[in-house]
Amino acid sequence: MESSDFLVIGSGLAGLSFALKAAAVGRVLVLTKDRLPESATEYAQGGIASVWSADDSFEEHSQDTMTAGASLCHQDIVDLVVREGPEHVRQLIALGTRFSTRGGKHADEYDLGQEGGHSRRRILHASDATGREIMRALIEAVRREPNIKVLEKHLAVDLLIDSKFDPAIKRPSCWGAYALDVTTGVVGRYQAKATLLATGGAGKVYLYTTNPDVASGDGIAMAWRAGVPVGNMEFIQFHPTCLYHPRAKSFLITEAMRGEGAILRRPDGEAFMKRYDARAELAPRDIVARAIDSEMKVHGFEHVYLDITQRDAEFVRQRFPVIYERCLEFGIDITRDQIPVVPAAHYCCGGVMTDADGATAIQRLYAAGEVTMTGLHGANRLASNSLLEGLVFGHRAAASAQLLVRGDRQRTPDLPDWNPGKAVNSDEMVVVTQNWDEIRRMMWNYVGIVRSNRRLARALKRITLLQEEIREYYWDFLVTGDLIELRNIALVAELIIRSAISRKESRGLHFNIDYPQRDDAKWLHDTVLPPGGERSAEPAHGDRSASSGV
Repeated sequence: MESSDFLVIGSGLAGLSFALKAAAVGRVLVLTKDRLPESATEYAQGGIASVWSADDSFEEHSQDTMTAGASLCHQDIVDLVVREGPEHVRQLIALGTRFSTRGGKHADEYDLGQEGGHSRRRILHASDATGREIMRALIEAVRREPNIKVLEKHLAVDLLIDSKFDPAIKRPSCWGAYALDVTTGVVGRYQAKATLLATGGAGKVYLYTTNPDVASGDGIAMAWRAGVPVGNMEFIQFHPTCLYHPRAKSFLITEAMRGEGAILRRPDGEAFMKRYDARAELAPRDIVARAIDSEMKVHGFEHVYLDITQRDAEFVRQRFPVIYERCLEFGIDITRDQIPVVPAAHYCCGGVMTDADGATAIQRLYAAGEVTMTGLHGANRLASNSLLEGLVFGHRAAASAQLLVRGDRQRTPDLPDWNPGKAVNSDEMVVVTQNWDEIRRMMWNYVGIVRSNRRLARALKRITLLQEEIREYYWDFLVTGDLIELRNIALVAELIIRSAISRKESRGLHFNIDYPQRDDAKWLHDTVLPPGGERSAEPAHGDRSASSGV
């Protein structure tokens, strides 16, 4: 058992921002399932949206966010994030983050980009590798902080909720988590007075995704099993432009390229976006992704093209150096060649429901970043608002957790160590790989960019059977990283399907051909799934031996 004042599960922008602030008042333990800097933040290309120039305003940024979110964003949260954003960005800069400047006589001015859905240039970026630069600065700061300890290759299994061990407790609290040391195979108990979920998104639920392999929805699944409601899980953002090449795994072509004039074309050369939206390539992502999906399905194209060859070659190389070099590896010179692209699952706009301080329905449990549903994104995330959300709520959650820990009078309970019971090593790992592949293909085909009642019904029927099979396997065999992730993606897939079935309209990222119109009269509200059913009633893992037959 290892104890600390604060436990952070996840090591992207939200998690490390929380850790740095919390370290001022106590010991912080960060669990990351891979190695630093592996996280969704690391792969963020476009940038971080923030009102920065004199010709921009908080009101315009808020309105752009509300418009992109199809009016489902929470206005109070939108205003809060937009107004607090610039100060937190300045703190990032103070930590050493180096955003791109205009150069020459304007070397002291930041080069603000513009992306789909934004009415102004307000995207601070570090060329086309913004996330990598932010993570560099954060990790260096974390390593300088003696109050922060990072454990790599540690995958959280489930949260330590006191009421699961003592039914007499009426207001449950979270006291940390069980986590698997992937290198040793040992599950340990990591207790803390305050816990933050910052595990990122769930792109690996889908067959094609821009997300890194760590994005398996772990935090959403753990929170729901623990008793925390989740919201708006039907709103999965598909990035319009993922590089289409057999050797290019999950490589994103940033939306900023369209902001700099890149044109989407069919293989026959036709620019098609103006037929779908007057904003053409600068339309919000849901519109662009559906347009590409439609062109591919109607005409049988395997992909479409993104064309920036009309811009000066030197500008392209300087503005998009990572994309330029990566595409060259596949024989594509983006200054002369069009880039083959397809949509791919990119961002989960729903997740663990929190308040304005990142607090969840369970005491001592906070969440920040893509794992959450704060109310900022609504039915569709505005480009580059994700890093902004993680930054703002990482700080707000830390401020709230600091107050809790400083004034804490409650003794940390002595919860049990992990008990594997009668579980044994598996000799049938093919069950894990088979189910993993089946879930991801099913979600892509039935619960993708365009949905229907029939496809969703089929998906629910199949995921219910898969859940039973996975649940039986999980309790019979010793846990592994692959098994933990399979269990989580199966649950998150179910939550997405049930949310999609319940929303009988089309709005933002959720498009159902059986309900093609937006219906503000009936559906201008969040989709909330309260915890319930078998999966949230699983026994406490401290007594795994009592779980046979579940």
